[in-house]
Amino acid sequence: MEGKVFIFSAPSGAGKSTVVNYLLGQYPQQFEFSVSATSRAPRGEEKDGVEYYFISAERFRELIEQDAFVEYEEVYEDRFYGTLKSEVERIWAAGKIIIFDVDVKGGVNLKKYFGDAARSVLIVPPSMEVLEQRLRGRGTDSEEAITERLAKARWELDFASGKFDRELVNDRLDNTFAMARDIVDAFLIK
Repeated sequence: MEGKVFIFSAPSGAGKSTVVNYLLGQYPQQFEFSVSATSRAPRGEEKDGVEYYFISAERFRELIEQDAFVEYEEVYEDRFYGTLKSEVERIWAAGKIIIFDVDVKGGVNLKKYFGDAARSVLIVPPSMEVLEQRLRGRGTDSEEAITERLAKARWELDFASGKFDRELVNDRLDNTFAMARDIVDAFLIK
């Protein structure tokens, strides 16, 4: 292991990307975002190498065979997400601390891989009702997709119990940001 790692995980809609983007703005000289690879198509204005490395499912499978991933998951059939070892090496070579924004299963796998070099944080919604409101408020998902995301969120929260270093309830954003900074600062001086 070369450096420290922060892992932020949450069910879809709980606010992990909001927290990660806030922290990247607070620690611009220290942190670098780890861009994940995915086999899904880009959405909207997403660009390859910025939000994700977009690769085909076939190429993703080839990279799995080549042991190119720290962790990966087939979230839905032919829809893979994963962390490339080359991305970790790139960030550490630049002398930065890696910050991950990954799903719950990916977060557990990353914590196992990095061990004590990582601080893993599970961001949870105040309730499933609030999570549903947030998902609906996005206006980007069909009713079927919202139902699927809520079912997955319930499973993820059960699965994650006791597997993260810290749990952060995202109720009021200003409090969530303050608690996230406290978690980061405590681990940085460790």
